[in-house]
Amino acid sequence: MEKLIKFVQDEFVEKKDLPKFSAGDTITVYYEIKEGEKSRTQFFRGVVLQLRGTGATKTFTIRKMSGNIGVERIFPLNLPAIQKIEVNKYGAVRRKRIFYFRELTGKKARIKEARRK
Repeated sequence: MEKLIKFVQDEFVEKKDLPKFSAGDTITVYYEIKEGEKSRTQFFRGVVLQLRGTGATKTFTIRKMSGNIGVERIFPLNLPAIQKIEVNKYGAVRRKRIFYFRELTGKKARIKEARRK
């Protein structure tokens, strides 16, 4: 059964050329929104809290601050509406899932920038 699922995912799921990113990185996701007949591109910029899953079911969670309120959004990596992903900053964190970041405010909520190429 697992071989059949993997075969279908490999054959029919369209793979996009997306940059490598991990928890702590600040990214911008451009995705398409359809409202009736019209469609427009909207972006969501924030810090990656986690990457989860494998293969076609891989998802990532992004958190941004909108005023004083934190907004989180979960995107499937293979979502057809995603047009592109830009990595704005690479963050230096020690964990793969930085849920402790939700409670931090002010200067403590800053993530040190990692040196990558």
